[in-house]
Amino acid sequence: MAEHDGGVSAERLADGALLKQLEAIHRTRHETLLHGSPDALRTHTQRMGELEGEYLRRHPERAPVAGRTRDGARARHAEG
Repeated sequence: MAEHDGGVSAERLADGALLKQLEAIHRTRHETLLHGSPDALRTHTQRMGELEGEYLRRHPERAPVAGRTRDGARARHAEG
């Protein structure tokens, strides 16, 4: 659980800090994909996975919104 080049380990972050980092990393993802170096993209991907994995570990019972499931997507597609 030590600090590393990507910042504080996700498991050491308070819930609010974890959410802030998730918001920031998702906000910068597209730009990193389009214009980041291979190393920057690799680092970004690794950190995003760490943060997302920690969020899911803390919230295993989260309730998906119906429209964000396969069935919900199929229903939207059938309506359109």
